[in-house]
Amino acid sequence: MATITAADVNKLRTLTGAGMMDCKKALVEADGDFDLAIENLRKKGQKVAANRSDRESTEGAAIAAVNADKTEGVVITLNCETDFVGKNEGFVKLATDLATLALQFDSKEAFLAADFNGITVSEKLIEQTGVIGEKIEIGTFEKLSGAFVGSYIHAGNKIATIVSLSANVEGAEEAARNVAMQAAAMNPIALDEAGVDQETIDKEIEIAKDLLRQEGKPEAMIENIAKGKLGRFFKDNTLVNQDYIKDGELSVAKYVKTVNPDLVVTGFKRAALG
Repeated sequence: MATITAADVNKLRTLTGAGMMDCKKALVEADGDFDLAIENLRKKGQKVAANRSDRESTEGAAIAAVNADKTEGVVITLNCETDFVGKNEGFVKLATDLATLALQFDSKEAFLAADFNGITVSEKLIEQTGVIGEKIEIGTFEKLSGAFVGSYIHAGNKIATIVSLSANVEGAEEAARNVAMQAAAMNPIALDEAGVDQETIDKEIEIAKDLLRQEGKPEAMIENIAKGKLGRFFKDNTLVNQDYIKDGELSVAKYVKTVNPDLVVTGFKRAALG
């Protein structure tokens, strides 16, 4: 029977994130074999994951990360079952580490298959399910590229956004952060009118027509009035047309032009929990 020291337990805890008692038990069962102890902890995670597969994981942490060149960004959500776990410092650190890794991949599938300290991201999630005792998974995975990419994470890690601008000019970092904050707060459905799908447009026109009929407007006028109301819908729900939250006299598109006359917002991604 191998002697299990406190240093051994601490080493296994550092490697896996599991609790002290779980680590000690795993080492005892493995007779001091670290690889076997880690495998046993992963098997525990698989068992817990199977038992909780039907649970809802709507809490967690939304994290944005941008590469060193400020040309690529990613937003992910690391989902769990309870707000208590989602606010845990270790959980948020794991989400941040995963977001940094996610920058290297263009799809959620490739990211989940990527190496994370000797195991795949998917295996890490199963391992942490065993450690934490809750269903853990990657929810949102969104990537964005551009001449300049900035990010914003709302306090509490419930919303994270990334925004791309047309050029890396003086003031671009502050502008991108401000527009990312706008996207977090106002939850636009698209960048501009062109990004709104036809189904949504048709639905909004029909809603407007129904309201106009209820108001007793003449049928001959309803079509044109409804299309006019569509302009208001675009203004309220597309990022560049929204009133800028820090100065209601400007749209977001006009705000970025106060930073540089040629500057344009070219894209955004948003991840939210709860």
